[in-house]
Amino acid sequence: MNALSPAAEGLLIPFAGTTLGSACVFFIREQLGTTVQRVLTGFAAGVMTAASVWSLLIPALEQSEETMGRLAFIPAVVGFLPGIFFLLLLDELIPHLHIGSDKAEGIKTRLSSNTMMLLAVTLHNIPEGMAVGVVYAGVRYGSISAAGALALAAGIAIQNFPEGAIISMPLRAGGMSRKKAFLLGTLSGAVEPVGALLTIMAAGIIVPAMHYLLSFAAGAMIYVVVEELIPEMSEGEHSNVGTISFAFGFAVMMILDVALG
Repeated sequence: MNALSPAAEGLLIPFAGTTLGSACVFFIREQLGTTVQRVLTGFAAGVMTAASVWSLLIPALEQSEETMGRLAFIPAVVGFLPGIFFLLLLDELIPHLHIGSDKAEGIKTRLSSNTMMLLAVTLHNIPEGMAVGVVYAGVRYGSISAAGALALAAGIAIQNFPEGAIISMPLRAGGMSRKKAFLLGTLSGAVEPVGALLTIMAAGIIVPAMHYLLSFAAGAMIYVVVEELIPEMSEGEHSNVGTISFAFGFAVMMILDVALG
């Protein structure tokens, strides 16, 4: 466990983002407005897209170039596409609601909307926890810089903040107590540090395939952006606020990764 201690703070940073976002339920009385949700969701989508490129795909390509030269794209593609299809499969196996939408109406008769919402967020958090675990495994074995891993963890924490708020606020608006809404919003992010820790503990096995796993995590995160976040930030009446927020989120994560990496 001593070998894991340098990464402990990094694993908890994204979870802290979810916790802080969920805490908004104590300070904001009304449910988040449509425009605010678009801003937060667009920003989160930008952060995740930039993290997928700078923190995952580019390091994967750089690692492959050392041994494969111009064919370095092969591990990236071979990892990226299964990452997309893995989340697509989970999406089919675990029916869920898109946050803020009224999809999956038939399933609501079997599961409450709150349960469906938590399932959706858990699905979102799988690739994020995987990404953090993979990069810190890379730090442990010297293939990725600690600063670069910290940038990814910070970027995911930034996008987890609005996610926590978007979960806890509707729960409160639906009649749930503030404490319970906060607790459930916080627990929605618990899969991230757990998944990341398990990934690091298996680092000795995954290091030879690190470039594939980085690409896999990137594909999974891009799936969440395209399938979930972009439709949510564009839902309803046409507005450019989601697109602008996406641009700022992308820029912030790019700056973090380049400056710290």
